[in-house]
Amino acid sequence: MVATHVEQMIEDPEGLTQAVLVHVGESPLAWLHARGHLSERHYLAGDLLRRDWEKAGLGARVTMRWDGAPRSAIGGGGAADPTLAQLSARERFDGAIRAAGPGLADILWRVACAGEGLNAAEKALGWPSRAGKLVLTLALDRVAGWYRVP
Repeated sequence: MVATHVEQMIEDPEGLTQAVLVHVGESPLAWLHARGHLSERHYLAGDLLRRDWEKAGLGARVTMRWDGAPRSAIGGGGAADPTLAQLSARERFDGAIRAAGPGLADILWRVACAGEGLNAAEKALGWPSRAGKLVLTLALDRVAGWYRVP
């Protein structure tokens, strides 16, 4: 029996960590990794890129917050400001995209962040079939080096 869901620990914009079930088939990177087309290093690099993209893209809160009043900076222990977390995620994302390079960033963003399959990304970029996996692997290798994934 093949597992269709895996438990992952994610961090919300306020820095709190929680366990969630993730469907393996939802992410093209997870699909490629589960079938042996991506190494663990490449998968982790793509997942880090996607997390930074998602965290950076979150909008500011515009509704009332009903949780407790924020703790003062004196004494510490408070969670990071969500806007600062978004800004640092955006800086990491931009750095990783620059590390991938202009010719590789397109397919990297389409597959890792936008969730497009390789076939759809190849067609959208006007590439021959089966070229996307090689280019994606090169891009993920550069991003893994930038994120310092072992």
